[in-house]
Amino acid sequence: MPYPSEPRLVVLHALGVKGVSAVGVVASATGLAATDVVALLEELRETGSVEHRAGTPAGWSLTRVGRKERDALLAEELDVAGARTAVESAYHRFLPINAELLTTCTAWQLRDDAGDEPVANDHADADYDTAVVRRLVDLDARSRPVLADLAAALARFGAYRPRLDHAVQRVVAGESDWFTRPLIDSYHTVWFELHQDLLDTLGVERGSEEQG
Repeated sequence: MPYPSEPRLVVLHALGVKGVSAVGVVASATGLAATDVVALLEELRETGSVEHRAGTPAGWSLTRVGRKERDALLAEELDVAGARTAVESAYHRFLPINAELLTTCTAWQLRDDAGDEPVANDHADADYDTAVVRRLVDLDARSRPVLADLAAALARFGAYRPRLDHAVQRVVAGESDWFTRPLIDSYHTVWFELHQDLLDTLGVERGSEEQG
């Protein structure tokens, strides 16, 4: 059985991965009911771990205290669950796929032309776009065993597979925004959050990692 994370941790961690977020976004990311998220956020605000920001974007975010608490809880969870080895192994298998995924996302946004600099992909060349989508589908298939092993170790990682499935299905159906568009659950958005989740869970700095 995968280890179930404590609700306090998953709320703190969702804010750490996503940044400033509304209650509904946190509820969607954690699988908790919105009423439970509100209660936890109010409790966390009382202890100084989160704050609510007005303005644009408005929402909840971690404080310095909350970030330290989240990091400590993540490290403790890995050891209590006995999941450190499994997550580290999955992370190292994730890295080469990640490198190819980033290259594929770039190919979706930009394409080589006759000039010296890449140009924006206007998606007028159906054959080109089809080839890039095939690359995404292949990488998605290769990522499935990695995601399955993560979800088998820690239950909270199980939330990523349905989100990636939804995004890739929309891309294959011809909805190009679901490939790389920010501010929606596009494939790149969800993948970026998965990557950040792995880094935070293992205490790895993004700039220090080796790509495969």
